Amino acid sequence: MTSPLLATKLYAPDTRIKTVPRERLIEQLTNGMYRKLTLVSAPAGFGKTTLLSQWLASVSTPAAWLSLDEGDRDPARFLHYLVAAIKTVTPVDDDVMSAIRASQASESNVLMTLLLNNLNQNPQPFILVLDDYHLIDNQNVDKTLEFFLEYLPAHVHMVLVTREDPLLPLARLRVRDQLTELRVNDLRFTPEEAAAFMRNIMNVNISAEHVQALESRTEGWIAGLQMAALSMQGHQGDMQAFITSFTGSHRYVLDYLLEEVLHQQPDDIQTFLLATSILERLSGPLCDAILECEAGVSQGTLGFLERANLFMVPLDNERRWFRYHHLFAELLKQRLQQSVSVQDVYAYHQRASEWFEANGYEVDAFQHAAASQDIARTVALIEGNGMPLHFRGAAVTVRNWLDTLDPAVMNDWPILWTTYASVTLVGGDAQNTEPKLQAAETSLQTRSETPETRDLQGRIAAIRATLAAEQRNSRAIIEQSRVALELLHADNVPFRTSTLWKLGFAYQLEGKREAAREAFHEVITIGEASGNVVFTRLALVGLGVLQEEAAQLLMAGQTFARALEGTDALPLTTALLEARVGLARVYYEQNALAEAEAQLAFVARRAWQLDHAEAVLDAKILQAHVHMARGDLTAAQASLDDAQTHLHTRKFTHCLPDLMNAQVRYYLQGNDLNAAKKIASEKDTPLGYIRVLLASGASSKALSSLGFLQSDYTAKDMQKSLLTVCVLKALAVFEQGDHESALALLNDALVQSQAQGIVRPLLDEGARSIALLRFAATWENVHPYVTVLLDVTQQEDETPQVPTQQMNALIEPLSERELEVLRLIAEGLSNREISKRMFRALDTIKGHNRNIFSKLQVQNRTQAVARARELNLL
Repeated sequence: MTSPLLATKLYAPDTRIKTVPRERLIEQLTNGMYRKLTLVSAPAGFGKTTLLSQWLASVSTPAAWLSLDEGDRDPARFLHYLVAAIKTVTPVDDDVMSAIRASQASESNVLMTLLLNNLNQNPQPFILVLDDYHLIDNQNVDKTLEFFLEYLPAHVHMVLVTREDPLLPLARLRVRDQLTELRVNDLRFTPEEAAAFMRNIMNVNISAEHVQALESRTEGWIAGLQMAALSMQGHQGDMQAFITSFTGSHRYVLDYLLEEVLHQQPDDIQTFLLATSILERLSGPLCDAILECEAGVSQGTLGFLERANLFMVPLDNERRWFRYHHLFAELLKQRLQQSVSVQDVYAYHQRASEWFEANGYEVDAFQHAAASQDIARTVALIEGNGMPLHFRGAAVTVRNWLDTLDPAVMNDWPILWTTYASVTLVGGDAQNTEPKLQAAETSLQTRSETPETRDLQGRIAAIRATLAAEQRNSRAIIEQSRVALELLHADNVPFRTSTLWKLGFAYQLEGKREAAREAFHEVITIGEASGNVVFTRLALVGLGVLQEEAAQLLMAGQTFARALEGTDALPLTTALLEARVGLARVYYEQNALAEAEAQLAFVARRAWQLDHAEAVLDAKILQAHVHMARGDLTAAQASLDDAQTHLHTRKFTHCLPDLMNAQVRYYLQGNDLNAAKKIASEKDTPLGYIRVLLASGASSKALSSLGFLQSDYTAKDMQKSLLTVCVLKALAVFEQGDHESALALLNDALVQSQAQGIVRPLLDEGARSIALLRFAATWENVHPYVTVLLDVTQQEDETPQVPTQQMNALIEPLSERELEVLRLIAEGLSNREISKRMFRALDTIKGHNRNIFSKLQVQNRTQAVARARELNLL
């Protein structure tokens, strides 16, 4: 759930009818468009925004505009508005937009990658202007923008308008001739421009000599000239005396001019200016609410201020939203503090907060509530309607406020300590979580027990359960989760839902699969009803893993696909990465190697954004298995080496058995029994150890070990692992010459495999598997699925490499997903059959069909297949 977009942030200010022509600067901007970035950097009042508006009106290239404010320091909100701005000039895929709407926060540049890919597919040239970038005081946003700028397509030109240089690699861009810069010396009015401004724009009759003197006094500072002109309108008779007195630094000059300008306004206008200075943007109804005046009054006042040139900047074509010139607003705020009581200022913020809340602007409502010092209201806004604000992309905004609070205030409001602890976790700062929890507990010790204090104690336990989950400490997770569920209020759905998921995760770690399954199902039911997307997806992934372990492969594939439904372009979360790896495992078991590699490629490209090292490690190990299935041992070795380095770097010891088993398979497939023996361990890699025994001819010892392993897996209800045990037992008794027992075991495996479309467990034992299958095929009572498996062994690799030159022959290349669909079309599958094979909605497959037909420039499936074969795409 996200707050609605403010459309006025996406419009460039109108070019005023009367402006000073600045051809020299417009030419400089136009000549610099071949570079990646134009930086317009100067203090307030140097006409940066006005210049950009003039320039954009003079060029034919369309422009996307984004006016930034302090709220955009939150990475999720910044990305939200950035994509919305771009969408005003070029198409943006619905997947990218849904990614923004579901964005949780700010960890990664994955959205930038998706957006860049989208821009590459739409080569329409445009200009992207980010105005007031100095308000973005967040290194995560800077890093994300740096990534975006590094890979920006040539047809996009970015402009940053700022009061101070951004934390971007400007020196590198200069060396590469990728940066155009306009700074203070460029933006200062020349004497000629100052004269034109004073006479033609401000209607001040002033001599060339006086213009020269005033231009020298202000050093070409446009805001100073404007304020001077407003003051001079009352000093026409003694111009020289006024100019002589117009001295000093900008700060003192501005103080003087503000007194002159403000005090010349009627009392009601002064009151309006001061009261509304608390706002980043103004509208008539909002100002009516703050000033408690009749509806429509403020809209007329805003129109008057704009016409009077009192530093009003319209934000839309309808003149519904405005903002003050930033420097003017800052001075109005200073004057407000001097003119009215603190309680009056708080009252203005209170009314603003109420208006923003009523109109759906939750973050603005929170910020003004915080400024009003109304802790109770601020807490209520953070809590939200069923989902805390910091769980909906505003973690940075909430934490910034909490960072300013005196600990004594939070001691009076223990819920602030638990919120503080929660935002540290959401923001990846787990090391600072426990001290906040301890502070909350200390504060609660002095309070009597109430439903509210019990709920806070439950939150503390729930947050500690999350910390334990990061450490995979199942005992601590279960202990803290049970405490949390006992104490949390029945209406505290967000915390109860997250706690139930953690409990399911702990049961899963301990092998208590039925308990885990019940917990995940409950999370999914509650999460879908309450809109808690994050934990719904996490629970779906956990349930998919349980189904996979139970050898319910078709159901697992559907569950993983459900976790990914509508999220192809989402900013990465832990759940989405793990769902991709889970789906890849399902595809691998079904021998859909191309589909498995497509999922693994996604993880390889984007998992680094979240630093979810465990998912990366799982993907690398699975990729090695895919390479081995294809017979490419060189590539398998590379994947295993990467996994080995990754594991030891991150010290994921619980993943070591999976890696060692893969290494044993690799060496056995390469006929290096000695190397396999060095790795295999009965304790650490029981299946690897048994495979080495079989390869060494010790079938009796292998059968003995398989008996113990079968009992263990049966007790833990690990059906998928039991299938592998069944295959290995069949191989062992076959090698001992007991063909009937081998066939009976094989038939059991074939029955289960056919029902779920399972292939790899019966083929991954290499030559021994194939020999057994071929022998079984000669028996009359063998299960017919054996023929399917033997056919697989005769097929070539499913995904031949598409020649780059053939892909380039298309106006727009097919995506990996579109190629998958095209191959299945060529196999004669219907859309419904393809949707089941790929675990995708039928409408999604139909959409891929339309894209394929468009890119291949054909009308139907038959033509598509024919054209694809002409291009060697099949």
